[in-house]
Formats: sequence, C-alpha cells, structure tokens
Amino acid sequence: MSRKEQVLSFIREKRGEWVSGESLSREFKISRTAIWKHIRRLREEGYGIESSPKKGYLFRTASRMLLPNEIREGLETTVFGKGEIFYFKEIDSTNTRAKDLAIKGALEGTLIISETQSGGRGRMGRDWFSPAQEGIYVSLILRPNISPVEAPKITLLTAVAVAEALLSLTRLDISIKWPNDILINRKKIAGILTELSTELDLISYVVVGVGLNANTSQFPPDIRGEATSVFLETGEYFSRVRFLREYLKQHEKYYDISKKIGFGPVIDRWRELADIIGRRIKVRMLDSQYTGVVEDIDENGELIIKGDEGGYQRVFSGDVTLE
Repeated sequence: MSRKEQVLSFIREKRGEWVSGESLSREFKISRTAIWKHIRRLREEGYGIESSPKKGYLFRTASRMLLPNEIREGLETTVFGKGEIFYFKEIDSTNTRAKDLAIKGALEGTLIISETQSGGRGRMGRDWFSPAQEGIYVSLILRPNISPVEAPKITLLTAVAVAEALLSLTRLDISIKWPNDILINRKKIAGILTELSTELDLISYVVVGVGLNANTSQFPPDIRGEATSVFLETGEYFSRVRFLREYLKQHEKYYDISKKIGFGPVIDRWRELADIIGRRIKVRMLDSQYTGVVEDIDENGELIIKGDEGGYQRVFSGDVTLE
C-alpha cells in the first residue's frame, strides 16, 4: 500500500471525525507538507475531503472513479480483484493491455480498468463507445483448466455474471442475447469480448472484457436506437464501483461452480435469462447466413436452430439479429 493509500485508509476509518495534520504526520513519520500533498492528490481523484487550518482533515465522500482502493473496499471475492488491479484514466483497450500482461505471466484474477478507451472493441471488430467516467471498461485475466473447445462457455458464464450483477442492483428487466450481449427492453446495455491464447490442446490464458453503459446519457446517432444505459432506463446515477464489486463476486461464484462441477449450472441459468430461445433469428457467419427459430442452446454453448425448411443447424459463432 502506498503512503497516499495509507493516509486515505487512516482518515477513512475516522469517518465523521476531524484528523489533525499533526497526528497524521506523527502516524506516518512524514512532514505536514507531505500529508497535504497526499490529500490534494486524493481530492484530484474525486475524494471528498474537507480541510481546516485548525481542525485538520475530514473524510466526507468516496470517489466515484473506478480506483483500486474503492473496488477492494468491501469486495466479496477470494481471487478476482484481490490481486493486482491496473487502473488507467485513458487507454487504447483494456483487452489489449490485459493480453500483454497475461503473456508476461499476470496471475488469474488480475484486473485492468480504464475510465475511457480510445480503441475499445466489440465483437466482429466493431468499435465500443467509451465515454469518460460514464461506462465501465474492464478486462479480467483467467487461466482456466479447460480445453479450447470449451472456451465459448466462458463468454456465456460472463454474460450470466453481468446479468446477475445488474439484477441484484436494479429492478430492470435484464436479458441475454446470444452469445455476448446484455439487453434491457431489447436494447443493448453491455457487451463482452473474450480473447484467448492456446498451446496445443490447452488454454494459456483467457481475457474477458466487459463494456457496460452505466451513466451514459447520449449515444452517437448510429447506435442511438439500439443502445441504452442504466441511467437512461432509471433516471438515476448508477454506482460503477458497486456494480464492479458485484460483477466480480458473481463471476467468481459461477467460475468456481464451473471448476467444481462443470458448466451445467451456468448453461441452465443462461437459458433462464436468454432472450433468444423460441425467437426467430438470422445468423450471419463468415461465409454464410442462416435463418430459423432457436430451439435451444446445448451443453457446449452452441445454438440449435430449426431452419425454415425443417432442418436443424448448430451455430458455434456468428452475428445474431432478432427478427
């Protein structure tokens, strides 16, 4: 823990009480000028800290930024978010940085967060709208002991975790669109980008990126009709920090289940939350497209579609449009 973090922790524990600069100076064996510099930096990070020449410092409010200290405060996980958290005010893509760290040996549960992205990506190479301090742009490094064939199940697991987190914090009608979109009233509120590296028949690492429209108030014209945010749906500010804590909790819960007894419970919960089973869809694949009604999703995460002429098709990946 850095000295700045130590100062924050100390005055936070004294919430509601004034803490003198002299007592902080004695506690940390640094000058009162150094204490003031740390307080000033904490204020720049969004913490509400009052100061008085006679009384000292008073902690009022936590920062709304996705700072490591705020994420760890009350985090109910064992691994996810408990190790290294890499925080950026701006980055090209959290997934890109996560892959670099994974290659260098970053441990499972390592988190990469940014307040905005200049090159955020979704599936099929699409851009991800990433306004500063309005959304959540986070990537998680996993090292699952599964075969590459099972990797798509990680996307389904992540979708369930995001949906569960939103359901626990809001009263919104949350659903999942296969394989990686989270919807509210059939408008997209979150997306998932899963990328992996394999060696022979083993997975070296998986990077799971999540983009969530938390407090976005306005979208670009090209996606305005199909995207939404928690703020637009509720009219209220949505705590990004609370969501991230809950998402990590839910993700670790389902990830542990998958390791202990398999992906069966994950797939079952996905089916319950899906907004696609029984719906007519069009799937665009790399070199073809298929139209039909979704009958089910199998144990491998593949869609089972009954075609217009009665035949069945299993779809492993593709771009889905609801009809």
